[in-house]
Amino acid sequence: MFVDEINLKLVAGSGGDGCTSFRREKFVPMGGPDGGNGGKGADIIFKVDKGLKTLIDLKYKKIIKGDKGENGKGSNKYGANASDVIIYVPLGTTITDLDTNLVIKDLVNEDDEVVVAYGGRGGKGNKSFATHDNPAPKFSEKGAPGDIKLIKCELKVLADVGLVGLPSVGKSSLISIISASKPKIAAYHFTTLSPNLGVVKLKNHKTFVMADLPGLIEGASEGIGLGDKFLRHAMRTKILCHVIDISGSEGRNPLDDYYIIRKEIEKYSSKLASKKEVIVANKMDLEASSENLEAFKKSLPDKVIFPISTINNTGIDDLINYLGEQLDNIKDENLYQKDELENHLVFKFQEEKPYTITKENNIWVIKGEEIEKLFNMTKFNEDEAVLRFARKLKRMGVEDELEKFGAQRGDEVQILDYIFEFKE
Repeated sequence: MFVDEINLKLVAGSGGDGCTSFRREKFVPMGGPDGGNGGKGADIIFKVDKGLKTLIDLKYKKIIKGDKGENGKGSNKYGANASDVIIYVPLGTTITDLDTNLVIKDLVNEDDEVVVAYGGRGGKGNKSFATHDNPAPKFSEKGAPGDIKLIKCELKVLADVGLVGLPSVGKSSLISIISASKPKIAAYHFTTLSPNLGVVKLKNHKTFVMADLPGLIEGASEGIGLGDKFLRHAMRTKILCHVIDISGSEGRNPLDDYYIIRKEIEKYSSKLASKKEVIVANKMDLEASSENLEAFKKSLPDKVIFPISTINNTGIDDLINYLGEQLDNIKDENLYQKDELENHLVFKFQEEKPYTITKENNIWVIKGEEIEKLFNMTKFNEDEAVLRFARKLKRMGVEDELEKFGAQRGDEVQILDYIFEFKE
């Protein structure tokens, strides 16, 4: 099964908890703190595997989770970092953050990899909190939560030349002749249901990659016949090779066939429509082909047209030699446009509090990434940890802000799912 788009939820590993511990040895009645730090949680990394051609391995993995780091221990023993989770994807996979619609990474090189979700840092043990004023702290931290991300993985095959055209015009036959690709070929429409890649070798020992893209139909740019799914694979090609049944063997007009596909390409993407185009007039072995070819050339005098026959294997060498020459002259281009990634972000530099305070059902609700992270890393069963949490909130101005909004001592305050009493 060919799968070229998948949505995933990633949950990176949380950091290990720090340890609250004191040195306990004979003849050392007042040993100092020796609680070690927790280990780092697992990152989730996406990496290219040249051997993969589809995202089928991820189809049933709706959630991917990383392991938590090891907790710290006494005697200054640090917890081990969790092993990272490595997800292998095909070359040409684009990873997009669904919350922001921004591209995280376009994996277009063989050695590309990217950390998509970062594991949380380990919590500090009480040894790390020792100071001159407090040489024996009786608290430690929990590990920080790992990143949680919703992403889309989208595969766009990487090929130098993309074969496009209506169903049953001979694209699969062409790629089978000029490469080692063995696509399924039959005399009915939509035989090809997924892109086929073939490596074409030239006489000068150079090579290029050709993609046989599934047959398009009218309305393809709007998703009819899965056309929009197939057109995405043409976006990364350098040359579009438009294959036409010049014989009109199925009662169609070759010129009409050409304009049907061109219209869909133009509607789908102006960038795709501007790529260099070569027209391949196939089925020249049939009776009406020569007459149709002359009329076709008169209607499109400025187009590069190669008459071929995949049955008789004629005209194909001239085609592939021309494609090889043209590819040498086409510089590598950006595989996506800058505005597709940045989505016109505007950065505003202004002082904003890292939290919000609202009143819901007579409860003061505090929200904010920094406060929620501090909350999740606090061990509320340790008195000194609770005092540290309260001091940090006060330094962040939360107490003053609550009073400004009219909060009274004894009111209930909520952070995440927990409710506290607002007091001195």
